[in-house]
Amino acid sequence: MNVALIIAGGSGSRMAQDIPKQFINVYDKPVLIYTLEGFQKHPEIDAIEVVCIDGWHDILWAYAKQFNITKLKWVISGGSTGQESIRNGVENLKDVCTQEDIVIVHDGIRPLVDASVLSDVIIKSKQYGNAVTSMPYNEQIFVVDDELSTTQYIPRETLRRVSTPQAYKYGKLSWAYKEAFEKEIGIYGSSYTNTMMVDLGERLYFAAGSDKNIKLTTQDDLELFKSMLKSSKDDWMK
Repeated sequence: MNVALIIAGGSGSRMAQDIPKQFINVYDKPVLIYTLEGFQKHPEIDAIEVVCIDGWHDILWAYAKQFNITKLKWVISGGSTGQESIRNGVENLKDVCTQEDIVIVHDGIRPLVDASVLSDVIIKSKQYGNAVTSMPYNEQIFVVDDELSTTQYIPRETLRRVSTPQAYKYGKLSWAYKEAFEKEIGIYGSSYTNTMMVDLGERLYFAAGSDKNIKLTTQDDLELFKSMLKSSKDDWMK
């Protein structure tokens, strides 16, 4: 079984709106529903769990009914941090998932996940035990020396940009969150499942990514999302 674990527990303060950014309507549809539709339509996703901000559970269920998100099976509360929210989602699946089942962790505010990206992350995680969506760096990366200058760069060929979706076998994922919270490893600040795994000594495997897979953090991101929804590829492009 392949279960999508969608993280939608944040308040989205940087978007500076009156409602959480995952529930902002874009062309009469909430951002989170765009995200869920990508998983709903994918034939290899069996069930969806959403870790949702408190006070919005019933609203999400109503939206799911309205937009026919039939794979949504669980809506649970998040924690005080992103890692606590993911842990809550993982623990909620303990009586549902087997050790070998795949859990795909994804940000609810990344509404343009591509079907081919989702397919590849599932394939790689079944093969290697985990898989993280990744993209190469196309810019040069320099190390700051004294805030005004530098004498060192990092070869971009050695770097990858990693985001969600990322997938893990449930047994390893459950073990990792128990270990991390017991030992307080990889659970603070901007830590996420992938960085936590590396902090615990695990090797991660790369899967395909897409530049369209943007994260909606600011109002500029939201405007970009709107533009991408309305854009279409020119007929002459291969």
